[in-house]
Amino acid sequence: MRVAYGRAWYFLSFGAPGLLVYMCFVLVPILLSVGYSMTNYSLLRPGWTWVGWRNYELLLTDQAFLTSLRVTTILTVMVLVAPNLLGLAIAVLLDRRGWFYNAMRSVYFTPMVLSSVVVSVIWTRVLDDEGPLNQALRFLGVADPPGWLSDPDYALFSLGGIVSWQMLGFCVVVYLAGLQGVPNELAEAASIDGAGPWTRFRRITWPLLAPALTVNTVVLLITTFKIFDHVKVITNGGPGTGTTATVAFTIMQEGFVENHQGYASAMAVVMLVIIAVASVVALRVLQRREVQL
Repeated sequence: MRVAYGRAWYFLSFGAPGLLVYMCFVLVPILLSVGYSMTNYSLLRPGWTWVGWRNYELLLTDQAFLTSLRVTTILTVMVLVAPNLLGLAIAVLLDRRGWFYNAMRSVYFTPMVLSSVVVSVIWTRVLDDEGPLNQALRFLGVADPPGWLSDPDYALFSLGGIVSWQMLGFCVVVYLAGLQGVPNELAEAASIDGAGPWTRFRRITWPLLAPALTVNTVVLLITTFKIFDHVKVITNGGPGTGTTATVAFTIMQEGFVENHQGYASAMAVVMLVIIAVASVVALRVLQRREVQL
């Protein structure tokens, strides 16, 4: 009994710092948000009252929140599809030896190490109505090039393209790691049996990349659904009203511009639940696919 107690104390002494950090910076803020979401708490107003589920009931008819939920869903789907497809294609092309391919891997991963604010500022300049892209289009004969960030029909897709561009390097690296884990013997045996490149990829390589697909999908899902900084710097939720306002952007506006911290906390709790459920469902589906393959 004393030995078991000693071992438990030994493991607890190593795990306590990490557990303490997790409780202070993750668990406690979540619990506080849940508590605030049941009140009309505001930083600039002394006192608060308990409102129960009223904030959550208001969310069901709040057009700004519902619009932000739709915008976030569209943006998430775009970022889930584009970097995954392009990342897989680029990883297949770069899965070779040589200094050139090593250099290209670094080039594709560079956007990931840049700050989101830096990336946003760069692309804001590039996609400006008088920016380099539209100037080049005018030079090529396009008299009225699109307003990539000023036209409501293009702004959300431009934002999705920027986020996809930054996340592309992550997908490339994960798929490259998966490709380098594929045994050469399997491809060689299939080639001897007469399988062409496409058949070898579809029957051997792609099934073995299932874990890489799972990682990329879940990371992109979580990252995109809580995106804020790109929206704030590039479009500030516009053009117009709520065209590119994501859920995270709407939460920050409601909490720190309108000073409705209780209502904003309810939005944050709903976003947390959506992300958690979507992540669990994606993990279950993709991991079941790994087992079946």
